[in-house]
Amino acid sequence: MSRLRDLYFTFMRIGGLTFGGGLSMLPMLKYELVEKKGWVSEEELLDCYAIGQCTPGIIAVNTATYVGYKKRGVIGGIAATLGMITPSIVIITAVAAFLAQFMDNPWLQHALMGVRAVVCALMLNTVITLARKSLVSLVSAVICLIAFLLAMFTPIPLVVIVILAGVAGIFMEILRAGKMGKED
Repeated sequence: MSRLRDLYFTFMRIGGLTFGGGLSMLPMLKYELVEKKGWVSEEELLDCYAIGQCTPGIIAVNTATYVGYKKRGVIGGIAATLGMITPSIVIITAVAAFLAQFMDNPWLQHALMGVRAVVCALMLNTVITLARKSLVSLVSAVICLIAFLLAMFTPIPLVVIVILAGVAGIFMEILRAGKMGKED
């Protein structure tokens, strides 16, 4: 029971202390799940995020469900998911009750501007850290660059870009394995 409680409260803390959605949660997820708890590796976290981009639902909730399931099966997935969504439900309910009264408050506007700036910095730091681990070859760097350019400058849906990148990775590995077989 203590592991279920740990899953719930770990994800509740992550869900309650991060702003900006799934990608902005990545630094805290990395710290909590990879560095502090050791529940998943950095590679598993990256894979989970990639899969989360392709599946319905919120990336952070998908990640919580995956990690919870990995640690304690279905009940662990439920505990981690509930932990991740509890803060949002509480905060959204409270904000909805008072939002109209405070939205024009300049102090709130300035505070949110500062939070957004910090979230951008944290996301950039995480992208650089994860890029060092993920871009292990020229091929992976080229796939990354092409995916970035497609995402930035075309209307192609992100899920299609992720699938294309996966197919390109598989294709390049088949080519590499074919070359290795011919050299033997």
